[in-house]
Amino acid sequence: MTSAAIFLTLILLAIIAFVTVRQRSLSAVSGDTSKLHSLPRHYGYYAAVCALIPGLLIFVVWLVFGKNIIEGLVISGLPEGLHAQYTEQANLVLNRIRLAVENPASSEKHLDILAAAQHFNSLYIKGIWATFGLALSSALAGILFANAKTSPDFRARNSFERVLTILLVLSSVIAVITTLGIVASLLFESLRFFQEVSVVDFVFGLHWSPQTALRSDQVASSGAFGAVPLFAGTMLISLLAMLVAGPIGLLSAVYLTQYASARTRQIAKPLLEVLAGVPTVVYGFFAALTVAPLFREVGEFLGVEIASESALAAGFVMGIMIIPFVSSLSDDAITAVPKSLKDGSLALGATRSETIVSVLLPAALPGIVGAFLLAISRAVGETMIVVMAAGMQPNLTANPLEAVTTVTVQIVALLTGDQEFDSAKTLSAFALGLALFLSTMILNIFALRIVRKYREVYD
Repeated sequence: MTSAAIFLTLILLAIIAFVTVRQRSLSAVSGDTSKLHSLPRHYGYYAAVCALIPGLLIFVVWLVFGKNIIEGLVISGLPEGLHAQYTEQANLVLNRIRLAVENPASSEKHLDILAAAQHFNSLYIKGIWATFGLALSSALAGILFANAKTSPDFRARNSFERVLTILLVLSSVIAVITTLGIVASLLFESLRFFQEVSVVDFVFGLHWSPQTALRSDQVASSGAFGAVPLFAGTMLISLLAMLVAGPIGLLSAVYLTQYASARTRQIAKPLLEVLAGVPTVVYGFFAALTVAPLFREVGEFLGVEIASESALAAGFVMGIMIIPFVSSLSDDAITAVPKSLKDGSLALGATRSETIVSVLLPAALPGIVGAFLLAISRAVGETMIVVMAAGMQPNLTANPLEAVTTVTVQIVALLTGDQEFDSAKTLSAFALGLALFLSTMILNIFALRIVRKYREVYD
């Protein structure tokens, strides 16, 4: 028995519940649906929900807490010697047990570890079968309940919509709680970091070197955590990307909505949006193997020194990547402008270009600003292109021809590999994440003010 089998069984039972109860509702009125309070499909929907939700809740509880409970039982059953070792080296012992469970042919020779792995497998099999039995029983009980409630007077549609409302509210609550959890985790770990490093040094420091030494008498034992070079590199690359994506994306949206024929639009728009589906690692290879050498050769021809890893190459390729974000959303914003505004402007004698500049673009400004904001957020969060084309050297410069790095690249570098979460080096990643979150929020607030200031409301 596997988790996928349990899930598929619940889906199958929900389909059976839908068909069975729907047919029962029709049979109760001899096929005359006018005698039913709700449509037959609403009776089926209600039955499917009654069958699926209880079993799905049990299944989710198993997925979230099952392994943790089993690991706790396995650890509590360890021999005294190994249990004492677990108290001192918890992660090491638990990882050895997990490795023996996942790979029985591993090189593990410790008999107690192998016995713990077998105990884990035994408990896991019992747990998943117990989950299957409970989920199946609850689903069958839900089908019986829905079947008993099926009658011509039963308000199936109202009941089904009430369940949907509860699910929507629950989804909203989960989304809010998840957001609060992310912010709380960033804030908590950042406070731990700022207990070791001054906030002033982090915010205004001009040197970033988080490598800490093992002894206090070694060079750079305390590290340097000035984040200014990282945010400067992030802003420089994002600016270069927007200088590429902004004009091209907006002008392509104007062309596709106002000048292109229907056939041209049907061909060009999907081709343009294909760029959004290309993996970022492909853009990274393109930047590292094609664009960066090309820029360097052009620089040598012009007598300008361009680094092999430069902000210019990363920003240029990143701009190509985010063109679809600007183009597609701006296209939708321009298309949503009432046609009467365009027709009125043309009727008053304005040219097509004057209508676009003076009527369409101001009317679509909120959507266009949203498109640019989404593109900026995408550029700020990009990592792979920067690693492959701009490097990982924190360099405080405004020269796009030099190598720089970004906040997200450093976060990845700090959290890659085996790290202890009690050092300033690792905790600095959370401080960078919090600073990036706050700066993005401030940018969004500023953009909302601009949108409200220039928004035009139409009847």
